Amino acid sequence: MEQPTDTCLSTGKRDLIQSVAQPGAADTKMAAPGPALHVADAIALIVGIVIGAGIFKTPSLVAANAGSEIAALAAWLLGGVISLIGAMCYAELATTYPNAGGDYYYLTRAFGRNLAFLFAWARLTVIPTGSIALLSFVFGDYASGLLRLGQYSSSLYAALIITVLVGLNIMGIRQGKWTQNLLTLAEVMGVLIVIIAGLASTASPALQSQSQVNVSASPTPLAAWGLMMVFVLLTYGGWNDACYISGELRGSRRNIMRAWLWGMAIVTALYLLSNLAYINGLGLQAMARSEIVAADLMRRAIGDKGAQLISVLIAIAAATSANATILMGARTSYALGRDFSLFSALGRWNERTGAPTNALLVQGAISLALVLLGTATRKGFETMVEYTAPVFWLFFLLAGISLFVLRAREPEMPRPFRVPLYPITPILFCASCAYLLYSSLAYTGVGALVGVAVLVAGALVLWMDRRLRSG
Repeated sequence: MEQPTDTCLSTGKRDLIQSVAQPGAADTKMAAPGPALHVADAIALIVGIVIGAGIFKTPSLVAANAGSEIAALAAWLLGGVISLIGAMCYAELATTYPNAGGDYYYLTRAFGRNLAFLFAWARLTVIPTGSIALLSFVFGDYASGLLRLGQYSSSLYAALIITVLVGLNIMGIRQGKWTQNLLTLAEVMGVLIVIIAGLASTASPALQSQSQVNVSASPTPLAAWGLMMVFVLLTYGGWNDACYISGELRGSRRNIMRAWLWGMAIVTALYLLSNLAYINGLGLQAMARSEIVAADLMRRAIGDKGAQLISVLIAIAAATSANATILMGARTSYALGRDFSLFSALGRWNERTGAPTNALLVQGAISLALVLLGTATRKGFETMVEYTAPVFWLFFLLAGISLFVLRAREPEMPRPFRVPLYPITPILFCASCAYLLYSSLAYTGVGALVGVAVLVAGALVLWMDRRLRSG
């Protein structure tokens, strides 16, 4: 979904693809795109969107909450199943309403303008900004593995990359399509390198014994399962972005479901193999303790040169995704300024540089404030997951509910694809979203409270705006 997917560590890539394919789409009215993508193209996009920097960071957080290797791997498999169930729900929405607005369009059609405002507010304050900070901490963690800058090294790198990227976007300097594609390829190659290195090596007997004594002896409690799934499904985030290309897919509208099925099967296989490689090469305890799990695995497998290589690839990938999120996140804020007079200052476009300068500055300032929040909690990346997760799952839940609302309200609409086993399948999806929303509030820390408070502040802003209009 427009926001929640930005919380995913790879969503920025989808945003940049859209901005390259449709330059100025956020600012000017353009003709609707025609069918231009084959199923294979859509599968490649889904895989490229979903596989982000998260697979190099979240496995250690999942391992820290797992009671055994089997539980850790089961969580990743369950994440793929939940994502596939969600994809079936989105397939009906995308084929019934093939609109480039994606989630925003579904939510507005089902629930109206007030919810649209809150969605836009979340886009301004929580989702892209939280994603930018989150990706910047991934950059900082791996850059610190190459050159440490002291006690707050990761935070310093995070603040630095945000400042540099915002500055580049204000000046109108953007990445090109081929640069983005090559970096996406580098990211996938990084996953394959980790899989090969991890499966070809074995954790030392001492590490394996320690994992068995300290981890495998106890079952995974419910709270730990909740936390694991928050991190796992964050890493799977982005699959729903295929709804944005539903109108551009050649052939039957049902092809979007075929693309989702194959795309998620490939991603799930890669994620399971990656975690199996981490477990095989490091052991669960070493995974749980690692801040840079991919680099630690490569160091154990082939030495410091391998760790440095993978660290460079991951840092570049994280910076690339952060840049793309900055680029498109600011354009969403610009659209908010154009649509709501209360935020008119954000709706100013710099004709000379071709950038929404005010929106970029505000977005950058919020992202830097979130870096400070992550530094204060001493958990950086984890705090940013907490910050974005409740809002992420709230809007995912509302998107699932919109399927029921639109079926009841618009039964005459032709539906080229219908969710199998309706209403059981969308109920399962909504139940999963509700559980993850609960888990992201009940089992996390201060970051979640701040994220919810910011969203509530948006509701107050909406109330004040309506009072001023009516007065």
